[in-house]
Amino acid sequence: MNPNYGIILWIVIGALAGWVGSMIMGTNARQGALMNVIVGVIGAVLGGFLTRSLFGDYSGNNGLFASFGVALLGAVILLGIVKLVTGSRPGGAIRS
Repeated sequence: MNPNYGIILWIVIGALAGWVGSMIMGTNARQGALMNVIVGVIGAVLGGFLTRSLFGDYSGNNGLFASFGVALLGAVILLGIVKLVTGSRPGGAIRS
């Protein structure tokens, strides 16, 4: 597979995971498409780190659905942390 396809898949999976995660966490109304991609890609890294820490390192290919699930888990955790720290939705004003 061409290495560029891997990057494109990361962005697509990250965008979908960020979007679904923002709907789950109730931040979709204030979060734009670019923020969905950013949250999703960072969430994928976070989810990958957490699953490797909990279940060990597995070098096999788990497929797109497993990758999406890990990215979604990471995105939801990341959005939860952002909401706790800022007291607001990403991209929105801080509530008083």
